[in-house]
Amino acid sequence: MKMELDITKDDLPLMANTSHMLVRHYVLDLNVDLKSHVIDGTIVLFFDTDSSCRKGDSEQVEEACHSQSDGTCCIQAPEACYVPVPNASACSTKSGCNDFAVCGKGENDTSDKNGSHGNKELASGISSSKNCCDIEIHGSEDFLLVLDCCDLSVLKVEEVDVAVVPGIDKFTSSAKLMDASKDPRDLRNQIVHELVTLPADHWKEQLQFYRLCSQAPACGELLFVTGTWSLEIRKAGVQLPKDFPHAIRIYYKTKPEGKSLSWTTDQCDRPCVYTAGSPINNRALFPCQEPPVAMSTWQATVRADACFVVLMSGENVAEPTESEEGVLNWFYYVTMPMPASTFTIAAGCWAEVKRKTCATDVQRNDGLFPLLSKADVRLLEQTCGHLPYPCRFQDPAATSQVVIPHRVFAPQCLKKSCEEVLLQLIPQCLSAAYDLLGTHPFPRLDVLIVPPNFSSLGMASPHIIFMSQSTLSGGSHLCGTRLCHEIAHAWFGLAIGARDWTEEWLSEGFATHLEDAFWSAAQQLSSDEAKEQQDLKAVLRWQRLRDEVQNSEGDLQVLRPKKENTGKASESGAAVIKHGLNAEKVFMQVHYLKGYFLLRSFAGKAGEAAYFAFLKKFVRAFHGQLILSQDFLHLLLSDIPQLKRYGLSVENIFQKWLDCTGIPKPLLEESQAWQDCRLAQQVNEEVVKWIQVNQRARKSSKRKRGCEEVGFQKASKFCSGMLLDFPEQIVGV
Repeated sequence: MKMELDITKDDLPLMANTSHMLVRHYVLDLNVDLKSHVIDGTIVLFFDTDSSCRKGDSEQVEEACHSQSDGTCCIQAPEACYVPVPNASACSTKSGCNDFAVCGKGENDTSDKNGSHGNKELASGISSSKNCCDIEIHGSEDFLLVLDCCDLSVLKVEEVDVAVVPGIDKFTSSAKLMDASKDPRDLRNQIVHELVTLPADHWKEQLQFYRLCSQAPACGELLFVTGTWSLEIRKAGVQLPKDFPHAIRIYYKTKPEGKSLSWTTDQCDRPCVYTAGSPINNRALFPCQEPPVAMSTWQATVRADACFVVLMSGENVAEPTESEEGVLNWFYYVTMPMPASTFTIAAGCWAEVKRKTCATDVQRNDGLFPLLSKADVRLLEQTCGHLPYPCRFQDPAATSQVVIPHRVFAPQCLKKSCEEVLLQLIPQCLSAAYDLLGTHPFPRLDVLIVPPNFSSLGMASPHIIFMSQSTLSGGSHLCGTRLCHEIAHAWFGLAIGARDWTEEWLSEGFATHLEDAFWSAAQQLSSDEAKEQQDLKAVLRWQRLRDEVQNSEGDLQVLRPKKENTGKASESGAAVIKHGLNAEKVFMQVHYLKGYFLLRSFAGKAGEAAYFAFLKKFVRAFHGQLILSQDFLHLLLSDIPQLKRYGLSVENIFQKWLDCTGIPKPLLEESQAWQDCRLAQQVNEEVVKWIQVNQRARKSSKRKRGCEEVGFQKASKFCSGMLLDFPEQIVGV
């Protein structure tokens, strides 16, 4: 089946040919220059072409689902389908793909006006993924390695001679490598294969050899060409992926206008930079494979002036070392494979916020959500379904860690606010999350208050959360709810990712639903108090969803916009993110809200206890993997069969919730119950009074006095907690 997609307008292309070669590890060596707004350096990519490295996609998910549901759940792997790409001639044999320039011989070579050494920029920017597939199939042309790349000046690309690394001979003792030693190319590729497939308990040794290999000399430069969305690399005479160099080094620098980074000043007017989480993800930060199936590990050495602190998504707490006078090196690494889009970095004059007094013991709501049940113990005894890595779900110390180590960073002028509000909330929220979902997927957490140009209230990445300063001014309720939302992403969005990025509800819908449960537990609310507060939030979200549906395009209201083509890609692995470049979509919350209401409906029908017991089981089964909607729904309906009594099936849920525009019909039927709750009615009345008094105050120029005449505290408290991503979206305020 062909997918008819117009990727020249609203859809973001994912160009990397991940079906041919898959990045298993990145080694970055970067310099951050906050004066020129440029990051430059090298990135070394380690590839594998072994089909076993792709386990973790549909095959992996299907196995996990079968093992967790006693074989009653069947998930079909997606069929390969061709993505028609307009202007395919831009990479035809008569133009781009064979029109490569040989890279310069050194960094002193003359460069073009864009700062790119020895490359040719394609006018169209969108090359034909099918053409790249044909290279392997017909063997008539050189194989093209396609990486996702945008707004980068690529200076040089070279093959790394990993065979000369000291101590690498320990990887050459196998029979395969003895046979490969006759051909230096085969030997180098086999060494990389042995390195990337080391057992998980050898992760320290693996990181060490990644570092050594990344510093090895080159054994030849590679031909490359850059386009608007891609970097295409080839080696003359190499026609098959298995023969293409499996370790390559790219010299490059970012451009100040690149959309993956935000160069700005903080609240103290000091220069800083952070990854913006833009629709183009990290392709303007480093050349990479953007499709989520390209799950990899990474390590990075980042240099910056000594007055700056560098934070990054890494499992370790970096201890900076001085590389030269006035310059510090910061080193981070991760051992859990994740998509390159989750890589995050921030550099600025951040100050660490520390407690002045000893923290009080964190209390947990063990009555509602017990710490460990017998079922949990049985789950701990099961093997994980993901690719091997040092998994916390198999570590007894990690599984009992209620609150993971955490730090808070902010500009100096916001330290006091962070100490009074944010620092006190983190242990409570982490503890509440543990009570509901179990093992924290990541070993530590940094929370950074980002500059005022940050466009949302929060953003979660592995090991680090960005928070807007506006959450501090909203008191503990706004800060706590937003913190809970971002903590929820550690499980849904990071540890468990969407295999197709158009299914954003698998991340944002879950985080929105879980933020209520986490926050209720963090506040130690009774079941009645929790229900009352959550019903009120449901009313406010209902109003927001209704307004959004009435004022947006129908196509943007669909949670599964690719429908039956969801999760499918071209033969090469290239795909598109539907509506990924639509400016209107950035401001929409439909994936948050419709996803939230769908999960709320499940919890209401199954009962809170049964639903969260299932959710913990789901996390245990699918952490470290990528999923589609049907993966979650199949296991849910299998594990909680009473849901089928309501007429629920995967097809039914697709039709009524995920594939439709507007407000789902089941939601219209359910909404009246929680709209009639006492607290919701009280707040609505107070909001109406406040609006009326405010209008009168404006007329009499006594607005401040008018606002004070109404008991608006309760309304503002709960409405402020309704902020999803943008301050102006607060209802009634």
